[in-house]
Amino acid sequence: MKPKKRIILALDVNSKDEAVDLVKKLAGHVGVFKVGMQLYNLAGPDIVHCINDLGGQVFIDLKFHDIPNTVASAGKVMAGLNCFMFNVHAAGGRVMLKAAAQAVKEEALRLRRAPPKILAVTVLTSISQKELEDEMLIKGRAVEQVVSTWAEMAQQSGIDGVVCSPQEITAIRERCGPDFIIVTPGIRPQWAEEGDQKRITTPRQALDAGADYMVIGRPIIKAYDPVEAVKLIIDELEA
Repeated sequence: MKPKKRIILALDVNSKDEAVDLVKKLAGHVGVFKVGMQLYNLAGPDIVHCINDLGGQVFIDLKFHDIPNTVASAGKVMAGLNCFMFNVHAAGGRVMLKAAAQAVKEEALRLRRAPPKILAVTVLTSISQKELEDEMLIKGRAVEQVVSTWAEMAQQSGIDGVVCSPQEITAIRERCGPDFIIVTPGIRPQWAEEGDQKRITTPRQALDAGADYMVIGRPIIKAYDPVEAVKLIIDELEA
C-alpha cells in the first residue's frame, strides 16, 4: 500500500464547508477521510455522499455501542451510505459484534456492492492504565491485555479489524494475524504537539509496528499548509 493510502484524515471541523474544502484540497494526497461525531452531527449523512462524489473514501467514526438489534440496524445504514469503513465498540460484546457483521453483509449483498469494513474500537487512546482500573473497573489487566483480548473476540465475531493505540499493534498482530486490519489513532508526527491523547507515537513508528492505517487530524488540518503537512508525513513514512 502506498504511504498516502495509509493516512486517514480526521475531519474534526466545525462546518460542512470547511470539511468539503479540506477534501477538495487533499483527496489526491490521503487515502481516507474520517467523519466523526462532530461533523456527522453537524452535516448529517449527506457529508458522506459529498466526500464520495469528490473521490474520497469515508471512515464513519460513530462507535456504535448498543443492543445487538440496534447496532445491526445502524450497520445496514452504513452499508447504504457506501462508506469505506465504520466502527463499533468491542465492549458491546460478542453477540452485538456478530449481529453487526451479519447485517452489513446481508445489506451489501442486497445492494450489490462491497460491504464496508467494520472496525472494533477497543480501549480509547485517551484512557490510561490508572483510569482503566479505577474508573472502568477492569483491574489486574494491563491495557494491552484488554485490547488484544477484545481484538481477538472481534475477529472471531466476523469483524474486519480494530482501532487501537500504536502501543498495542504488536500484541494484536501476534494474536490476530497479518490480515486483520489495524487502524491507529494517537499518531503525532515528530514536529506536532502531543494533544490530549496519552498513548501516541509517530507515523513511522506505527508503520514499523504493523499498522495498516493511521488516523491523523490536527497536525494536518491546523497546519498553515495542509498539503505540505501531508507531504511531510509521507516523507516520514518513506524514510
